[in-house]
Amino acid sequence: MQLSSYRPTGKRLARCCAFFVALAVSGLAQAATAIRTAHSPAHRVALVELYSSEGCDSCPPADHWLGQWKAGGQSEGIVPLALHVDYWDDLGWKDRFGNHAFTERQQRLAHIANSPTVYTPEVFVSGKELRSWSDPASFASRVKAIDAQPAQADIELSLAPAAANAPANYDLDARFKSRTNEPLNAYVAVYENSLTSHVLAGENGGVTLHHERVVRQWIGPVSLVGGSAHIHQAVAIGTPGSALPANNYGVAAFVENANSGEVLQATDLTSFQ
Repeated sequence: MQLSSYRPTGKRLARCCAFFVALAVSGLAQAATAIRTAHSPAHRVALVELYSSEGCDSCPPADHWLGQWKAGGQSEGIVPLALHVDYWDDLGWKDRFGNHAFTERQQRLAHIANSPTVYTPEVFVSGKELRSWSDPASFASRVKAIDAQPAQADIELSLAPAAANAPANYDLDARFKSRTNEPLNAYVAVYENSLTSHVLAGENGGVTLHHERVVRQWIGPVSLVGGSAHIHQAVAIGTPGSALPANNYGVAAFVENANSGEVLQATDLTSFQ
């Protein structure tokens, strides 16, 4: 049958239409699942920063505490992050997750609070130290007070595979908008879950440590200009040549007062898949 002489009947035409509609819907569904998005709510969300180190024998209980929010804490009004510092590396064990940028951030927050020292484990909630973090009532009270406040900034996060043949690469897009005229900075943190270290030396020698929400990539500070900022970044995860547990990775974003260190808003995408 020549194409020029073919005239579909009503039933055939209906089948053809249904087929192409199904294809279109399938394509839209695939596009929808390829791009992950998050938008901060109208109320504040508390950023919880745990400063930890594999070289500190006081840190494993704190790491375990933070691990309860492995799958995310926004339903409880928090975005938790574990930032490993490097100032205990000379005790016999170098923390493979340690980053001097996190040491500097901890020192800056301590300086703003007029604190003479930094230590591990130390917890900051929305930029303010909370020494009683291990007391459930104290922690819940601090978070509840923050979540009860209206947000002074909005954050939109989106994440999409960069290319079908490069599953380890993603396009990260974060947009920040302020509702205040104060000087603000924007940050993005890529974190990883389900990490294990067999420590061979130092204070934790002979111990197997488990970590969640460990920050692996840190982007910022980026100043908000005219009340807004935009971070567009190519992000690579996993180890080249290995299976890529994209569901072990997540990304968080937050807005911070540049002078006081107070975190005005935070949001989270708990998986790259």
